[in-house]
Amino acid sequence: MKTQYLFVNNNSTGVAVLLARTTLQRLRGWMWTQTPPDTGLLIFPCNGIHTFFVKFPIDAVFLDSRHTVVKIARNLNPWRMIPIVPLANSVLELPAGWADKLSINAGDNLSFASEQAVNAGQIPGLYGNAASNNTVSLS
Repeated sequence: MKTQYLFVNNNSTGVAVLLARTTLQRLRGWMWTQTPPDTGLLIFPCNGIHTFFVKFPIDAVFLDSRHTVVKIARNLNPWRMIPIVPLANSVLELPAGWADKLSINAGDNLSFASEQAVNAGQIPGLYGNAASNNTVSLS
């Protein structure tokens, strides 16, 4: 999976995020992972999740097509299901407590940039667009 770095309202968090874009990557997610990873997982396209076979609690941050946070489900224990969020088109899964730790709130804008773009000082702008082509486009 491709790795990007998370920005909240254009502020770097230093958090690496794996992109789950293929059907198999989206289906597997963090299922059967034994311990919480030290990364996030961005599932696209996606507007509803479950935590079946996930061995640890997670935070789920639902994003619309402009990467605006439309809902946050915090501290979801294993074997839970979140109904479809109609406005969402992607979900950022984080280890439980990270949404609070990163001060992510409804209405915030999230963006993602490659390590190359971050190292070059090319910071993503609103809606995930950067000055380079190294920023992920989810649409």
